[in-house]
Amino acid sequence: MQSCFVDYPNRFDLFEKDIMRRCVVERKVEIMGEAINRIKKTDSSVAIPNARAIIDTRNRIIHAYDNVHPEFLWSLVKRHIPELKYDIERIITEYEEIYNRDNLSDSSN
Repeated sequence: MQSCFVDYPNRFDLFEKDIMRRCVVERKVEIMGEAINRIKKTDSSVAIPNARAIIDTRNRIIHAYDNVHPEFLWSLVKRHIPELKYDIERIITEYEEIYNRDNLSDSSN
């Protein structure tokens, strides 16, 4: 989704009129919410901050699409998705460290 906003002006008034970018945000949030829902169902111990809110956002977009306004999507783009990206990158790093530590200790035995 980030590629959709490269060199894009940081202006809500343009985003509000840009149906393509709004659709991209909606679709990507649907996918993110579904992915997080599946992760939580597979392993509820995975600590994803705001997981419930992300899943609820996905459900709102899918089931209450007539109640999804550009202002809401813009807040996702500007605040919530960058926070989620940071959280997911941190989680991946933590799991990589655990994996590497466990595999290094296994190979030294």
